[in-house]
Amino acid sequence: MLAAGVRGRSLKAVTSIGYGDNVSSKFSKRGYAVEMPKFDYKPPKYTGPSFEETMQTRKEYLTPALLTYYKNPIMIVDGKQQYLFDHEGNRYLDMFAGIVTVSVGHCHPTVTKAAIDQMNRLQHTTTIYLHPVIGEFGKKLAETFPKESNLKVVYFVNSGSEANDLAVMMARAYTGNFDFISLRNGYHGASGNSASLTALHTWKYPVPSDFGIKHTLNPDPYRGPFKSSDPEAGKKYAWHLKNLIEHSSPGAVAGFIAESIQGIGGTVELADGFLKEAYDIIRAHGGLCIADEVQTGFGRTGTNFWGFQNYGVTPDIVTMAKGIGNGAPLAAVVTTPEIAKTLSKRIHFNTYGGNPVSCAMGSAVLDVIRDEKIQQNAHDVGSIIKDGLNDLKKKYKVIGDVRGHGLMLGVELVRDHETLEPANTETAHVFEKAKEMGVLVGKGGLYGNCLRIKPPMCVTKEDAKFFLDVMDRSLASL
Repeated sequence: MLAAGVRGRSLKAVTSIGYGDNVSSKFSKRGYAVEMPKFDYKPPKYTGPSFEETMQTRKEYLTPALLTYYKNPIMIVDGKQQYLFDHEGNRYLDMFAGIVTVSVGHCHPTVTKAAIDQMNRLQHTTTIYLHPVIGEFGKKLAETFPKESNLKVVYFVNSGSEANDLAVMMARAYTGNFDFISLRNGYHGASGNSASLTALHTWKYPVPSDFGIKHTLNPDPYRGPFKSSDPEAGKKYAWHLKNLIEHSSPGAVAGFIAESIQGIGGTVELADGFLKEAYDIIRAHGGLCIADEVQTGFGRTGTNFWGFQNYGVTPDIVTMAKGIGNGAPLAAVVTTPEIAKTLSKRIHFNTYGGNPVSCAMGSAVLDVIRDEKIQQNAHDVGSIIKDGLNDLKKKYKVIGDVRGHGLMLGVELVRDHETLEPANTETAHVFEKAKEMGVLVGKGGLYGNCLRIKPPMCVTKEDAKFFLDVMDRSLASL
């Protein structure tokens, strides 16, 4: 936090004390008195295409739909653990992890070695042939689930969107029902069925979609009609789900899907008690329950390996991606043997699902999570960050809500605590200021007023202090 003598003064009046040995003076010259933790790594000098050439190539040959963060975009060319480096050698603390994808750290030596070793032997066949790595990884992955859940059959695919598409098809084929329910404000992908499951207008195109998909009231204890102060909030949101089924379906559904904590929607936690009630309602109407663990899985919430465990429920199908491969194009659907048999009635095949290199990386990720106590670190460091953010909430009225678990955290900025008017401009300002001081965070929420804090889970307590210092100064500059 700001020292007592610094509070209330112009940031430019503060004398810089530097950013560590391996960082260019670009940051320190801006005049911010905040010190980045020491880090014993210096990236090789970048000798590739210039920033201007790279930008021009992107504009000319890549889709204009691509987003670029920041008014002055940065070109990242190196990464090591929780840090990223631009083409000029400037170091940044990565608090967004490639959109919640880098789970155990950029270029983690164990994961990198597993990829190189496997690539030197065999880069690709398909699952029409036997290969030991795929089965070994599947077994390792299945063992992370509670034994009583019977979630032990794995189907490998390439992305979270694809995993959710497959889960929907599997539920429909198994139940014989068609209607599917997801939550408003949820994000489940941008292809086929997954785009229909997504319920954020900012991600939807004016094309035919959502056939057979219904979106129930989001159990958001901050922005929703039933607040966290209401002990019956979860049950009230569940009533809306039941009412939707009774009035907008044949009375039977194929399934229900929900993120354990909504990611792109702004790190929204589900109201207490809702998920258990929802699962009971769905099963009573013939459907299966799907947990989307694309962002919350692999120990990120700290208290449990899987986000759904924090709600005391057991899904019928679990989808996962992102952190599973630390950046590799890898995803999976895990279900019970009974449900899995559904796909054997016809041919279902995925060319790249179960690729040996991706699976070797995924297996190494599980080893690192276990050996380096990554989940515990997510809990410990995440608790420090969340406590610090709550302290900042007391200091800055623009902070409306601090939420999340472990290293799956979010901060919503509002102009009014009663109307919850989104503080869009203020969020953009803090976002930019943090970057200027060497910290990269994400943005999210339907109104773009939520800061998403989801770093590689190797982030340290020293990094947490640095991050909170930067947030303090960024908010103070509003």
